[in-house]
Amino acid sequence: MPLAAVVLDFDPILRLGGIGVRLDALAAAGGVVVALLVGAILAWRQPDDVRSDDLLFIALAAAPGAVIGGRLGYVLVHLDYYRANPGAILDPSQGSLELTLGVAGAALTAGYAARILSGAAGPWFHLAAVPTLIVLGAGKVAMALGGRGQGLPASEPWATHYAGPGPWGSLAPETPSHPAQLYEAGAIAIVVVFVVALLSIGLFRRGDGLAWIVSIALWLAARTVIAATWRDAPVVGPLRAEQLLSLGALAVCLSAGIVLVRAAASPASQRRGEVRWPDAETRPPF
Repeated sequence: MPLAAVVLDFDPILRLGGIGVRLDALAAAGGVVVALLVGAILAWRQPDDVRSDDLLFIALAAAPGAVIGGRLGYVLVHLDYYRANPGAILDPSQGSLELTLGVAGAALTAGYAARILSGAAGPWFHLAAVPTLIVLGAGKVAMALGGRGQGLPASEPWATHYAGPGPWGSLAPETPSHPAQLYEAGAIAIVVVFVVALLSIGLFRRGDGLAWIVSIALWLAARTVIAATWRDAPVVGPLRAEQLLSLGALAVCLSAGIVLVRAAASPASQRRGEVRWPDAETRPPF
């Protein structure tokens, strides 16, 4: 067995007196808090179309969509098991949630809430581009802290394995493997830098949600590539079920992006949907 160049040997539980808190839970919660703070700052800088006091309601509205979509995605990824055990589909103690359809579900319910509260979802999706990436990246770091999401066994010098009693979330955590969860966290960090650069030069000045679509599309493209290192078995040729879901979601993002770009080129749509800024030259970058 090849020796991993990176040995992850730490206690995944932060112990304070008689209380123990998992590091992955802290990282995930911290990511949500940071994303909400960034969202609140951005909402405060926006015009009246986006009210910062609506932010929490929209964030809460994303939760049921994320759970329903995430569970549906998990069932699709493990379809053989749930065909044989349909009663387990609604059992919250069995299995987990899948991320691609979780994001899609969250977008649907949060977008619906945004439309009810402010009359248009586009400005809120524009605002959510970077916060969404923060949540996704923090979730991947949380997986690494909990020993979850390890990829296929690997002999590369950057392969990782977990030492110590854990408990760790991956099977055979002592086996040197691709750190697939960290691959994705790194890819998300690159997407954040790229999207912030595009926002800073004013590429998405309409504030119609195209920035969010581009952010998610870039993440999905990276996720599709990285999922090739996952331990799941291929289901169609070399493609795993997660790759098929990501490709499908990517196709939806590209279609939505084309619709928004065409809408931006239409004078009537521009007058109807553009966020009104008192001075276009002074609009904040995002």
